Amino acid sequence: MPSPRPARKAAPPEATLSLDTKSRILDVAEQLFMEHGFEATSLRSLTTAAGVNLAAVNYHFGSKEELFQAVLTRRLDPMNQERIDLLAKAERDAGDHPVTCEKILSAMLVPALRLSRDEKRGGKNFLRLLGRAYADPAPFIRHMLSEQYAEMIARFKEAFLKALPHLSRQELTWRLHFVMGALSYTVSGTDALKLLQQAMPHEKDNDELLIQRLAPFLVAGLKAPAVGDARKLELVSGD
Repeated sequence: MPSPRPARKAAPPEATLSLDTKSRILDVAEQLFMEHGFEATSLRSLTTAAGVNLAAVNYHFGSKEELFQAVLTRRLDPMNQERIDLLAKAERDAGDHPVTCEKILSAMLVPALRLSRDEKRGGKNFLRLLGRAYADPAPFIRHMLSEQYAEMIARFKEAFLKALPHLSRQELTWRLHFVMGALSYTVSGTDALKLLQQAMPHEKDNDELLIQRLAPFLVAGLKAPAVGDARKLELVSGD
């Protein structure tokens, strides 16, 4: 009699998960992280909402920190690449001349505006999550965002340095920090949108109006005299 074949080990359930299931985990995690923040979102609540077990999350993402990073990078990577591509086009069009601040800012703002309108890419919910991530005190989130934006920020910083030769690299770094904060608050929060709707209830293109109002504000801040020059002006004027 032939010896019985050894029983085949069952594949772990997480290994058979489809890409659709993986996407569902990411979608549910994005929603819960947006609603409750990173710390307050438990893996138990996430697996229950996604209809999967903990082993599935561990298999695909490892830890909750790595899952959070995956949620951000699947949206941020394409958006930041679009920003770089728009800046590169503006630089080609400018030839030997510096790209204007307005066009550099447009390359930063337009991809965020497009994402906010695209529900398939997370839409405004993802931008609200991004706003929460900026405000989160967890060191790993700050480090992750810094790494995630490093290439994009470096490209834009060089473009701004050419457009704003009166600013030192250190001064520009501060101003870009404020620019990113203002942009994050504007596109991720609901306060500004509610304010605009109250002031102009019949306007339909609220997103464009927000950008139209934000861009001149940011340009004015970027073009302002350097800190040392501003103090000299105050001394001369006697203020």
